[in-house]
Amino acid sequence: MKGYIEKARFEAITSRFPRTRLLVVGDAIADEFLVGEPSRISREAPVLILKHKNSEIIPGGAGNAAANAASLGGRVDLLGAVGQDLSCDRLREALEVRGVGTKLLLPDPSRPTTTKTRISAHSQQSVTQQIVRIDKECHLDLSPELEARAIAFLEAAIPEVDAVLVSDYGNGVLTKRIVERLGSLCLEHHKKLTVDSQAGLGRFPHASVITPNQPEAEAAVGYKIEDRESLLRAGADLLSLSGAEAALITRGANGIALFERSETSEVPAFNRSEVFDVTGAGDTVIATFTLALAAGATFLEATVLANLAASIVVRRFGTATTTVAEMAETYRRLSEKAAF
Repeated sequence: MKGYIEKARFEAITSRFPRTRLLVVGDAIADEFLVGEPSRISREAPVLILKHKNSEIIPGGAGNAAANAASLGGRVDLLGAVGQDLSCDRLREALEVRGVGTKLLLPDPSRPTTTKTRISAHSQQSVTQQIVRIDKECHLDLSPELEARAIAFLEAAIPEVDAVLVSDYGNGVLTKRIVERLGSLCLEHHKKLTVDSQAGLGRFPHASVITPNQPEAEAAVGYKIEDRESLLRAGADLLSLSGAEAALITRGANGIALFERSETSEVPAFNRSEVFDVTGAGDTVIATFTLALAAGATFLEATVLANLAASIVVRRFGTATTTVAEMAETYRRLSEKAAF
């Protein structure tokens, strides 16, 4: 079955995670969660007043991909740009607590640290629900000076890592020069390059694997994926568009479709009835996939492990990570139920 991985291979691959080094390159985001309890209706306007309960900053975007890989035991450094503000300080702290190296983060006084503030509410009788999100971000490319520093970091780091993960949210870190140099370095040093990009999948000519979700895949190919025929056509078109060795389309409740040059595999979702929050699930997928690939997994084995990890994080509120121990327990339960 396409969703299955032998226990011996599961253990062999995941046991190598602590010896695997990843470089994550892209747009680091501070995911801020503010939670309150409804108190009353404001006299100033017909809106709820929330009594503040708690707030926290969690790494998002490329930071979430990095945190996911680190939570699984990988040795991870993050290259990106941040502002010189309070969100930067809190984001650095959140990354370091999660085991992510931050020495390659570039401070840029001309931009804010990208921050997505989610305001949510809950009561004793209900689950936490998001009310509104406020985004603070900059889409300008890095300055030539910061671009040169980023390229110097890439030149020093890529020979020392096992794989490179790109997380592109279109916030200006992945400029044309950086993308070109990144691709040539990965090619020169024979490093796998995985790409999750919201700003154009065809921008990375040396990508080993691209990992769009279904709406991103549809935008890239220019038509809807409505049935298996259109899914297979989209996979072939994505490979042609990107030049990648493989394309992985995440499809929510429909699981993950993996397209290689000579084979297509459809891995079903493991817990369609237990999804609570899909925030950041795509970051979990590419982080687990890249770490597994760097640890010796095949494309299909890496896809199954990524699917397994995603099935855990979507049960949790907000941007979440998982661990090898949790994956092993979930694997055991699914095996007992013959769910693979």
